[in-house]
Amino acid sequence: QVQLVESGGGLVQAGGSLRLSCAASRSIFRVNAMGWYRQAPGKQRELVARIISGTTTVYADSVKGRFTISTDNAKNMMYLQMNSLKPEDTAVYYCNIRVVVGSEYWGQGTQVTVSS
Repeated sequence: QVQLVESGGGLVQAGGSLRLSCAASRSIFRVNAMGWYRQAPGKQRELVARIISGTTTVYADSVKGRFTISTDNAKNMMYLQMNSLKPEDTAVYYCNIRVVVGSEYWGQGTQVTVSS
């Protein structure tokens, strides 16, 4: 079992920045994959950014160049730095860890609201 707790969400004006944090209850070193997803009202949950096998980073096209995913393995933390935020980035953001295929965990989510 892995507990994940997100923080750092809030209300920000368009063009502003936020940094989301995800605290894991166990080591995230050498997990299969970890990442951030988001779900806007009335829409399906979608991938925002992901690190696979600790080496390959994937970003949704809509956030490339604006968002950066990072980890601190020593602190069991994952981050999402979000710059140049847009109203369409408004969503609940979830952190996700896949320890191995078939063993996946989600945080409770943190709301990000970007005003125009």
